[in-house]
Amino acid sequence: MCTAATYKTKDFYFGRTLDYEFSYGDQIVITPRNYSFHFRHVGDMKNHYAIIGMAHVAENYPLYYDAMNEKGVAMAGLNFVGNAVYSEVQPDMENIAQFEFIPWILSQCASLAEVRKLLNRINIVNTPFSEQLPLAQLHWIIADENESITVESMSDGLHIYDNPVGVLTNNPPFPQQMFQLNNYMYLSPKQPKNTFGGNLALDAYSRGMGGLGLPGDLSSSSRFVRVAFTKVNAISGESEEESVSQFFHILGSVDQQRGCCEVTDGKYEITLYTSCCNVIKGIYYYNTYENHQISAVDMHAENLESNKLICYPVIQGERINYQNK
Repeated sequence: MCTAATYKTKDFYFGRTLDYEFSYGDQIVITPRNYSFHFRHVGDMKNHYAIIGMAHVAENYPLYYDAMNEKGVAMAGLNFVGNAVYSEVQPDMENIAQFEFIPWILSQCASLAEVRKLLNRINIVNTPFSEQLPLAQLHWIIADENESITVESMSDGLHIYDNPVGVLTNNPPFPQQMFQLNNYMYLSPKQPKNTFGGNLALDAYSRGMGGLGLPGDLSSSSRFVRVAFTKVNAISGESEEESVSQFFHILGSVDQQRGCCEVTDGKYEITLYTSCCNVIKGIYYYNTYENHQISAVDMHAENLESNKLICYPVIQGERINYQNK
């Protein structure tokens, strides 16, 4: 289970939590402009926009979970188990394997308008990366500073939805997730007024009672509502530090703690990492379950004309600042 969100202050931010019971060995990976992408059905792409994000590298290929490009487009794939269906290869279409979808979009699109044009001729196909890495059942959120969309490949075809709230979790399909927000239109960051009955002397006996009824469980439907409410009401200063901090607080509202979501006997889903991309500046921030200190990698501090992947290990282990030692 995962949650992704967008956020706008002076700059534009995009990120996600990745919730799972184990890690595949993730790294922050920069794909420079001259790294040669091999796409299984449409050939090689030797020159493209630079990309940075969290990925598992297999056979020198970046399998991105979430990423952004140097032009200001960001994208994340989230589990969509039971609903995701990919197609067979079709003639007269750009047949892109599920694992190629993020680099295919980010390598050549500088805006959501360009993404929409590319999606008009794409066919997401059921070609696995390898026998060891079979197809992942995903749907995607794609965003720039002006708009967001959700992309879902299902048994009845490819669906592209405007995403006005800029949030995505897992199941159910996106239209149903958006529809359920109608059930919570009464929520407010303000203190509630008594509309129960005019003759009853009812008091708001605690701060925060305007949010009574906000779902607090870990299901994807509840996380969607909780992050949407947190995001649309979040207030931040314009500085980079304030904006990044606020973004981590927004996604912190759905942080998963070990022991609260058992997936098999003795194995628990946790928030392995949380990311925050400054999509304007090309800085990838993250923290992990074991290390709450925010770390960062700036793509523009690297040689983006290179033809080799640039990888940084994820920093693990809690780092505590002792003020009196």
